[in-house]
Amino acid sequence: MIAIGIAGYGYWGPNLARAVAASGCAKVEMIADRMEPARARAALHHPAARLTADIYDMINDPKVDAVMIATPVNTHFDMAMAALKAGKHVLVEKPMADTPARAAQLVDEAARRNLILMVDHTFVYTGAVQKIASLIDSGELGDLYYYDSTRVNLGIFQRDVDVIWDLAVHDFAILDRLMPSQPVAVSASAASCIAGSPANMAHLSVYYDDGAMAYLNVNWLAPVKIRQTVIGGSKKMVIYDDMQTSEKVKVYDSGASAGTEGYESLVSYRTGDMYSPALSSKEALLSEVQEFASCIQTNAIPLTDGVSGLRVVDILAAATLSTKRRGFPVDLVQKKVAS
Repeated sequence: MIAIGIAGYGYWGPNLARAVAASGCAKVEMIADRMEPARARAALHHPAARLTADIYDMINDPKVDAVMIATPVNTHFDMAMAALKAGKHVLVEKPMADTPARAAQLVDEAARRNLILMVDHTFVYTGAVQKIASLIDSGELGDLYYYDSTRVNLGIFQRDVDVIWDLAVHDFAILDRLMPSQPVAVSASAASCIAGSPANMAHLSVYYDDGAMAYLNVNWLAPVKIRQTVIGGSKKMVIYDDMQTSEKVKVYDSGASAGTEGYESLVSYRTGDMYSPALSSKEALLSEVQEFASCIQTNAIPLTDGVSGLRVVDILAAATLSTKRRGFPVDLVQKKVAS
């Protein structure tokens, strides 16, 4: 059984530890957190795990096979690099690093040492996104025209990252899985309504090489929580509402096409049936942890490997640069390659 070390037991670390304990293929060997109350909580829920205040002690422990990092973004690079150099497989919370250059260094180090580097883009493993991906891969939606997402709520204001790096990162990871074409540029505008805080609202546009577009609205200062995405295809359209307890994904046999003659027939519309496909009820984080363990055992490439994580960080960095240029589009450096 794979022995896992959890770095950080604050907000997300407990979820990772719980998923590891439930995975059936890995165990929580150690938990590291510099805060004593966090270690006390960890001891309560994982009494068999060894505890330490020094994350690097855990990283260098010979009984630890792999490390999961759930610490602030600005610590991801140093901890992940230390773990890789110690010969450990790594799963790091999103985003994997705070710059594309650092993300690329992690990818290169993992490849050089033949270690698994995986990014915790949990939404990619949800039953909803997996189903939408299968609809796209099968051709049922046709050519993709657009991806239009609203991801807003009241809080939680982060200290180390703005709303783009906190919320839009989810959509960038989903887009990396769903879109068959390559993103070539991003435009973003952002604002901070709370003095002294990072940007709390942003609107982003991602341009793809086949003409498709993605539109993202992210906001920490909205009166209600909305997690809704509309995906338009040439054959069918999809509404994905993550706030629904059932029927999160609805597929509409609706669309429009160019007419053949006369002004009145410039556009013809089609409205057909709607259905809600069955989705896997398996917890996304459990699926992710099990894939991490499986890839360690078989040396397979994870769905959200370091290369895909690098692509996401590349778009995040470009979006940040665009906000400083008041929305002027920024070309993307990192090209989409097969993971």
